[in-house]
Amino acid sequence: MGAIALRNVEKTYGLGPRAVKVIHGVNAEIADGEFIVIVGPSGCGKSTLLRMVAGLEEITGGEIHIGGRVVNRLEPSERDIAMVFQNYALYPHMSVYDNMAYGLKIAKVPKAEIDARVAKAAKILELGHLLQRKPRELSGGQRQRVAMGRAIVRQPQVFLFDEPLSNLDAKLRAATRLEIQKLHAELGVTSLFVTHDQVEAMTLAQRMIVMNAGRIEQIGTAVEVYGRPATTFVAGFIGSPPMNLVSGQADGSRFTAGGETLHLPAAAPRAGALTLGVRPEHAALAPAGAWPLRVEMLEMLGAERLIYGRLGDAADAAAFTLRIDATLAAPHPGDVVRVHVPPEHLHWFDAASGARVP
Repeated sequence: MGAIALRNVEKTYGLGPRAVKVIHGVNAEIADGEFIVIVGPSGCGKSTLLRMVAGLEEITGGEIHIGGRVVNRLEPSERDIAMVFQNYALYPHMSVYDNMAYGLKIAKVPKAEIDARVAKAAKILELGHLLQRKPRELSGGQRQRVAMGRAIVRQPQVFLFDEPLSNLDAKLRAATRLEIQKLHAELGVTSLFVTHDQVEAMTLAQRMIVMNAGRIEQIGTAVEVYGRPATTFVAGFIGSPPMNLVSGQADGSRFTAGGETLHLPAAAPRAGALTLGVRPEHAALAPAGAWPLRVEMLEMLGAERLIYGRLGDAADAAAFTLRIDATLAAPHPGDVVRVHVPPEHLHWFDAASGARVP
């Protein structure tokens, strides 16, 4: 079926001393019918990895398996995949029907079957009333649905999505995310979806692969990645606003950072240099005691409010963000408030490697 296995996959551009390695020994197992999102910042190698699965980029080392076959030397047309690109890539002179049917016509699929496949895809994507229109007569969201319809009619083992929502406005992106979720629920086809948008990753993924500089930082469900980030990179990349990361020295229940000694609700896992992580929503204003936060700025976000400040008065005091309910009384810039964090919401990372400390 459509299971994918990446075994020590590498990619290098160039030869000799000028060679640049962009993918460093990636390993991942993707089950048949699973929806995986590859997420990371620009330049991390996520699209390159997807293009290697598609056969559009030659791999330098390792193996790619699709449906139990090693596909390293197979052409894209032989891999039984369908790809949806960021820029739609529709033929402007063809109708919606012809755009969706074109690949099947080239493959000499009988006309009756083409009609049946296009009709089914059009029904799923609510494109039935648009089949005779040209791409220029469609909105951005409709064009993206046509691109997805063209992939669906292929009936492939694997769908590959390369940042397909990047050209849509915020409202259309949200609506199209729902369509993609419904599409996967109905078809159950193995899917790899590349994005730099963590909201897309969190809402779409059954599991996500977080990439950084050509390496996998963490693989897991959205709950696992958000709740127990494996590294400081994941902690700082997943979440909006990101996790507070405070570097300092731990000594039992004391943590010294930026000239301020913070009294911890539970002892640190070990003494010495560590990075303390706290999600903004897991900290709360306290009437007394706890950590001092000197308020610098506030942001009103409707139902909630973000408080930006620093832990103490020193010049190098650590930055810290707090998320509170908008109905609570808000402090003012310059105020010093007290912040409490429950012990179960403290995250610890090695100061040198950035890896999570149990």
